[in-house]
Parts: sequence; C-alpha cells; structure tokens
Amino acid sequence: MRRPLVLALAATAIVTSSAAAQVATATSTAKPIAGTRCSEFPDDNWWHADVSGLPVDSHSGQWLSHMSTDVDLHPDFGPSYGDGPDYGIPITVVGSAHRKVHVRFDYASQSDQVRYPLGGDTRIEGGRGSSGDKHAIVVDKGRCRLYETWNTRVRKGHWIAGSGAVWSLGSNDLRPDGWTSADAAGLPILPGLLRWNEVQADQVDHAIRFTTDVTSRHHLWPARHDAGSQSSLAYPPMGARFRLSASFSTSGYSAYAVTVIEAMKTYGLVLADNGSPWYFQGDQDAHWPAHLIEELGTIPASAFVAVDTSSLKVSDDSGQVATR
Repeated sequence: MRRPLVLALAATAIVTSSAAAQVATATSTAKPIAGTRCSEFPDDNWWHADVSGLPVDSHSGQWLSHMSTDVDLHPDFGPSYGDGPDYGIPITVVGSAHRKVHVRFDYASQSDQVRYPLGGDTRIEGGRGSSGDKHAIVVDKGRCRLYETWNTRVRKGHWIAGSGAVWSLGSNDLRPDGWTSADAAGLPILPGLLRWNEVQADQVDHAIRFTTDVTSRHHLWPARHDAGSQSSLAYPPMGARFRLSASFSTSGYSAYAVTVIEAMKTYGLVLADNGSPWYFQGDQDAHWPAHLIEELGTIPASAFVAVDTSSLKVSDDSGQVATR
C-alpha cells in the first residue's frame, strides 16, 4: 500500500450528518474487536452489508480492464512478508485513561484536530523505522472510539502524521465529503482488516479492504476522498466494491480459507487506497498460519465483479444501509 505523494485537497464545508438521529449503540451482534466490547460500527453499517444479491455495476468491465485481473489476490499480511517479522496492520487497544497527545498533521485541514491516545505502547505498521505507510490504529475500549493515523512518526519527542481521523464506533456518521482519513478513500481502515481471531471463529462479517495501482479521481459513497491519477470514469474509483463469484469453488481449501472466501462472496472487497493490484489487508498477528496465507494467494482476481451498492444508501452523509 503506497499512498501518492500528493493527495487531492478538495475544498469542502463540514457537513452535519443527518444520520445523527440514527446512531446505534457501540455494542451489537457483531463480534467485538478483540480486547474490547466495541463492534466495528453498527450492524446496519455499509461495511457489514451483504452484497451477494446486488446487481453487477455497469462499469464493472471497464474498471476490471484496468486492474490486472490476470493475477491472483495477494494477502498483504502474514508471518513472513514485508516490514517486520509479522506483516500486517497492527491494532492497539487502550483504556480511556490513556494519555492523549497533540499530533502535527501534514494534511491538517482534513485531519481531526483532537488529541490522540498515542505513546510508547502504540504499534505502528512496519515499525517506527519503516519506509512504508506507517499506519497506527488505536481503539479506546472505554469510549469505543477509533483513532487512525497515516505516516505516523515521532520526531524529537513530538508526534507527527500525514493525516488522522477519529470515529465513534457506535455511529454511522461519515467524514465530510472531500476529506481524506488515514486512508486515501476517507474511510476507516479497521473495519476492512481481515483479522485472525475472526477467521478462527468463523465470524467474518464485513467487507475487506484492498488496493489497486491506477484509480480514478472520483469516489463512490460512502468513500469521501480519492487520490487517483485518471479523470476517466472507466478507471475504478475509491469506494468501489467487488464481489467474488458465487460459483467459485471452495473445493480443496481449508476451513479457514473457506471462511474468507465466503466472506468475499457475501461482503466483498472495498477499494480503499492506491497500491499493488489486488493486495488485500489484514491485521498484524503472529498466529496467521503460513499455509492459510498461501491458500488465500491462489484466489484469482478474474473471479470478481464490481457491484452496484447505490441501492443501499439512506443518506449521503451516513454509512447506514437500507433494509432490503
């Protein structure tokens, strides 16, 4: 996952979401984030939406023609790849009493200007010396608040990041349209991470974040931002959702791999950032089995189609989905 050097800085006004009256409690029937009572947003949030019955998007063929579909999916996590001994995006869980610090943002106008619970215990993607994206994901388990930063570093005792965003995990509210987050799509990263504990429990109930290299300068609800190089709508936009074919055979795959494959058929993949084509992201966990990572790397990109999620939208400024 490599973010472009320049993000599109669209000038937008902060929008007050009409979804405020639709905020759900932080607890739900979804499996809580490990070490917390907090779910990844309400059950009726777009990340949890079943897209298995939605129509194929009219742009599917065009988008896929620019997405290197002659390759297999690449798990962007696991025991022995990339930065560090255990590859993936780590999640730090803290209590509400954790000290909060000021963060200086490179893209301050689109970052949430609050104090973040960062410290010596904060795990950073690839480690603090990484040349990669250096995402930090922190969950305040007492308040069920999510803090995410990109290009996170410490310089002379001061915290600096490219951008940062904060969410209430019990709310469907979106960021102002045009704003980035710690992700190019302006979406949270956490709900799109495949996590070992949920695979092990056969409880993957959300879409999975992935990247491709050439994208459009457009984004689809509920994405709020884009950082593409192409003005043409023939290229995939941020927020596009892709579904694995229902006919894709799970024969020969392990039970854990089948859990992931079925999630890709039900919830799909979400285009959330620019990067290597068909790299999908998971958490940093030393327990990921090497054989599972190898299995997941045999799923062909050609077995996916883009789906039209427009019928799910309740409000432009809410991630809540319509009951179907």
